[in-house]
Amino acid sequence: MKLKKRKIKYATIFFLCWFALLVILVDGILKFQTLVDYFGSYTLVEVTLLLLVIIPTLAVYRFTKE
Repeated sequence: MKLKKRKIKYATIFFLCWFALLVILVDGILKFQTLVDYFGSYTLVEVTLLLLVIIPTLAVYRFTKE
């Protein structure tokens, strides 16, 4: 698999910005423990948050023009 620098750069920038936004949202506004109490499972919340970061990052990587 040949990786292109431009695609990696845009995906990395998106990942960092999106990750920072989710950290601020989850830790600062919603409170992580509140989400765990609402959904009832620490694992479910953690996996969901990871997928909310990984899936859009992969989409940006895939759809970025070479």
